[in-house]
Amino acid sequence: MTIADEIKAEVIAVYPDKVKISVEDIAAFSDGKSIKVGSYLRITDSDDCALIATIENFCIEVTEKAERRHIIEALPLGIIDDGKFIRGGDTLTIPPTGVSPATEDDIKKIFEESVDPKKKFVFSSLSTNDDVKVPVDGNRFFNKHIAVVGSTGAGKSHTISKVIQNAVAEKNGEYTLNNSHIVIFDIHSEYKTAFPGANFLNVNNLHLPYWLLNSEELEEILLDTGERDNYNQSSVFRNLVTENKRKHNPESESIFYDSPIKFDIHEVLNAIYNIKNETVNAKNESRYMVVDSSYTLKDGKTDATDGIQLTSDERLSMYFENRLEFHQTKPQSISKGDYADGSLNKFFSRFESKVAQERLGFLFGSESEDATLESTLKSLLGYCEDRANVTVIDLSGVPFEVLSITVSLISRILFEHGYYYKVLRSNAGEPINSDAPILLAYEEAHKYVPNSELARFRASKLSIERIAKEGRKYGVTLLLSSQRPSEISETIFSQCSNFIAMRLTNPSDQNYVARLLPDTLGNLCDKLPTLGAGEALLIGEAVVMPSLVKVDECDPVPSSNDIPYFELWKEEWKELDFSEIKKAWLKG
Repeated sequence: MTIADEIKAEVIAVYPDKVKISVEDIAAFSDGKSIKVGSYLRITDSDDCALIATIENFCIEVTEKAERRHIIEALPLGIIDDGKFIRGGDTLTIPPTGVSPATEDDIKKIFEESVDPKKKFVFSSLSTNDDVKVPVDGNRFFNKHIAVVGSTGAGKSHTISKVIQNAVAEKNGEYTLNNSHIVIFDIHSEYKTAFPGANFLNVNNLHLPYWLLNSEELEEILLDTGERDNYNQSSVFRNLVTENKRKHNPESESIFYDSPIKFDIHEVLNAIYNIKNETVNAKNESRYMVVDSSYTLKDGKTDATDGIQLTSDERLSMYFENRLEFHQTKPQSISKGDYADGSLNKFFSRFESKVAQERLGFLFGSESEDATLESTLKSLLGYCEDRANVTVIDLSGVPFEVLSITVSLISRILFEHGYYYKVLRSNAGEPINSDAPILLAYEEAHKYVPNSELARFRASKLSIERIAKEGRKYGVTLLLSSQRPSEISETIFSQCSNFIAMRLTNPSDQNYVARLLPDTLGNLCDKLPTLGAGEALLIGEAVVMPSLVKVDECDPVPSSNDIPYFELWKEEWKELDFSEIKKAWLKG
């Protein structure tokens, strides 16, 4: 006689996605142990094959004889056959012969023995049993895109920190640094404390060469897309940038507006100044009325030889060098140049202001101007004097109007690095695309890749969407973190194959996540609003089956702890130094 017979627990219904079980004595059935929603059951058949199912819900039913019995509904997960767990329960014969709570050994067979030891990566345990670790296949976890979602306070920053800390700590031998390369886009300045040995970049030491900006990024910073004269501004700017690149790179044969080669933005600014002010000889428009000692106006009038005769190339070469003075217009003598009608005035003022702003020094400052593509890549990937697996890019000091462009530029540089490194390895006959793959972790991703068509997000969306669709081929994958997943670009979010879904209280976010999750979860998604801090649904290709887990505590922790309002309010009044606050405010 089986235990199930003694305690009168039996399967009373089997559905394709559900098993219904009747239990008369729940205390005897659980053998005094805690049994609850999420607990695991073992259902055996005549072939001694065990189906493992997880409890979804239960209710109490009263019979005609006033006897009470518990009705449990469980979601079948898979079978244990010959000591190995296999997803799916198609081989279970009917009727099942017995039901009992799964033993700890059964549960460990499901999780701890489900992944090849060489590929096993662990950062959490079962929420119902801390002794059962839930491993993921490290290859499938990191070479597919990852999404970490949850409301504020759910534990996203701690989860990301734990995942990265464990990844950095994994080694095959005795050496200081493993070969992991992780870049964290830190929007709230949280991760410096979690990674004290990281390569830390902020607006003070981040140097991004403006000449690496592509056409859309440059124009997003410098052009106002809503202006009436935008077309003229864009046309002049594109021509000047292209010609200045040709001037500074005479050895290059094919140079285009988007070519990632050096140009001098101050020379382009000089040229715009001159073009917006230029005047020409009304009798000979190929002569430009620059105030110059080579000719003299007679009685303020001109003849056909007054002015400086310049070819198109000579004109731009002169305009790049200095800001020139032009003679004022005169009826029938001196005319305005083609763009001296005021259409470039606002553009020039905005351009000059942006380049001169101290807070944009990381883009337009002298150190950024002198940076090379090689030095920029080394800085972003931790190949500096002190090698580092993790680069934390603190974006909290980056002005909001250029946040999208900054993220776009860094993301695009790293993607193209992956692309050209693959080309290099392919030409050398290497079998793997990249032997130094990169993970890009985007904190609060909805801030710069929202589900929005606004122009200011266009650059970062294009860069990150390209990585989402193509990055895996070149050894560049994403980890997206957000408290508002419904606001993230669906193109990007739908490319994620692994999900760590923490507490979500907003119904639209819950529905959005449930719709995109890549697995059959029963009603597991209904638990999203009630998960505790650090608890999560771990779902995706890397885990043997969807699981409710408790993420291990990270050490050290990110600086994202809640402020203890009430405790601080009970203390004595604090005096604040408003002059220092003002200095920091204006500097930022």
